[in-house]
Amino acid sequence: MSTSCGPLTEELQCSICLDVFTDPVSTPCGHNFCKTCLNKCWDNSQTCNCPYCKETFKQRPDLKINTTLRELTGHYKNKNPEEKPEVLCDFCEERKLQALKSCLVCQSSYCETHLQPHLRVAGLKKHKLMEPVSNLEDYICQKHERPLELFCRDDQTCVCLMCTVTDHKNHNTVPLEEVIEKKKTQLMKTQKDMQQKIQNRLKKIQDIKQSAKVRKRFYTEVLEMMEEQQKAAEKQEQELIKDLEQEITELKMRNTELEQLSHTEDHLHLLQIYSSLCSPTNTINLPEISMKTHESLRRALIQLRETLDEKLTQTELKWMQQYAVDVTLDPDTAYPKLILSDDGKQVRYGDIRQNLSDNPERFDRYTNVLGVEGFSSGRFYFEVQVKGKFQWELGVARGSVTRKGKITLNPSNGYWTVWLKNGNEYAALSDPPVSLFLRVKPQRVGVFVDYEEGLVSFYDVESSSHIYSYTGQSFTDKLYPYFSPDSNVGGKNSAPLIITPVNYSK
Repeated sequence: MSTSCGPLTEELQCSICLDVFTDPVSTPCGHNFCKTCLNKCWDNSQTCNCPYCKETFKQRPDLKINTTLRELTGHYKNKNPEEKPEVLCDFCEERKLQALKSCLVCQSSYCETHLQPHLRVAGLKKHKLMEPVSNLEDYICQKHERPLELFCRDDQTCVCLMCTVTDHKNHNTVPLEEVIEKKKTQLMKTQKDMQQKIQNRLKKIQDIKQSAKVRKRFYTEVLEMMEEQQKAAEKQEQELIKDLEQEITELKMRNTELEQLSHTEDHLHLLQIYSSLCSPTNTINLPEISMKTHESLRRALIQLRETLDEKLTQTELKWMQQYAVDVTLDPDTAYPKLILSDDGKQVRYGDIRQNLSDNPERFDRYTNVLGVEGFSSGRFYFEVQVKGKFQWELGVARGSVTRKGKITLNPSNGYWTVWLKNGNEYAALSDPPVSLFLRVKPQRVGVFVDYEEGLVSFYDVESSSHIYSYTGQSFTDKLYPYFSPDSNVGGKNSAPLIITPVNYSK
């Protein structure tokens, strides 16, 4: 065994030859050995027992290849290739030269000179040559001493031609090369899947780290905001306490004067100051203070809730902006009256119908256009300026949506959108549509999609407010960014829709 072998190799090591398993088989007691090693051990013994735990078996067990263990050892050998030992020619007499090929039929290795008969003589040319190896016996059937050039699918083991008419008669056998090619293809597919899993997990780690940064920033901002509110409340409370204490001092002084006056014998003086001492004072209204305190607390809680909602949306939006993609409008899908900018970032309605080819991708009845690139996994985000628009529609659409004739925008037909109509009527075009009542008129709209989660969300970017979300959707087709500047209603809707770069900062 190589000294570089670690604990994993020990688990994959035959206790007879002390090397990594070759065609591993399992005994009834659960221990594993190379098939050849175990057969040799039993061939040279009167009894069949486990070389490891010494358990004796009444009958010689029918050994089957442990395919799972063989795949593990094969994977290990591929990842940890051993240095190939130098193979010398078996026929050089004095100074042995390095072998060029090994012959499975002759069970010998040949240098370039001694290999010549195998390249010229008709009978020898039929022999199976391979890259030189020192362990030729591993490539030979131990029972029939013939090359192992077939694979038995029933027993999942390599066999020779004689095996197909004896032990493996009527078994499903195929050339070894055919099996190797299929195994290599499967290995490449498995490796590709592994690499994809690694990438997915690396991406998930980045997501978690980014979420942690955003959460920490959010908590810091909220705590700072709450601390400011706490300081303002404490200042107001201290001022109120100071006013009350001042009033208490004044009331105590008047009370002392009243106490003294109640014992006076000077009736004339009593009558002269009675009115001033007993007249109502401008004292603080305690119920009003209580009301103001409760009202202040209520306003503070409402403000806190609104601020938290705003901060949450800002945080959510910042997190989504990391998935920003570069969207370009696809002219092959654009309705003929739409005018696209040269860079594919703006679209507006034109009064003249352009002479464009009516290809299958083009919308022929409604003022629609899609993005060039579609997405079939992961998350993506883009922003669109809608400033100055009287009407518009935005969202995403399935790549397979109907482009010709009448179209109804809803998820059942492959559209997840929101729109503005008549300057102030907002709606999510679900089934049925949902009217939206927005605090402010959006100037820039952000669209976020999480393909696996079935989520499409819309945001007012400048006010950091949520507009609408489609949740629990099931996506099976590519999704494309969808835009409609709508027609120029009475000259009120001439402004273009503009795909804007996303201002994302970590």
